[in-house]
Amino acid sequence: VQLVESGGGLVQPGGSLRLSCAASGFTFRNYAMNWYRQAPGKGRELVASISSAATITNYADFVKGRFTISRDNGKNMVFLQMGSLKPEDTAVYYCNVRYNEFVNYWGQGTQVTVSS
Repeated sequence: VQLVESGGGLVQPGGSLRLSCAASGFTFRNYAMNWYRQAPGKGRELVASISSAATITNYADFVKGRFTISRDNGKNMVFLQMGSLKPEDTAVYYCNVRYNEFVNYWGQGTQVTVSS
């Protein structure tokens, strides 16, 4: 299993970014996918989840109304559209799949920095 994130960078407060995660090595369309983030000195926290068929999405309260998770099962990709970014959104963002009850796979992460 391989998860490769891209799309991070430096953005001003109020700006937008779109993160992408390319997945391989498993039957992508069968699995829910997640985005997590980890800010310096803090634990990793769940940002958003999307079901295998994209019929159900869930968001952490701190991103509701600002971020949108989506997926393309034909291209084995999951996305996180981030808007109205705040300095507190600064973190490394990780793509995740819970492969089974014992195994989680993670990407290498992509840095998002929100600063003027």
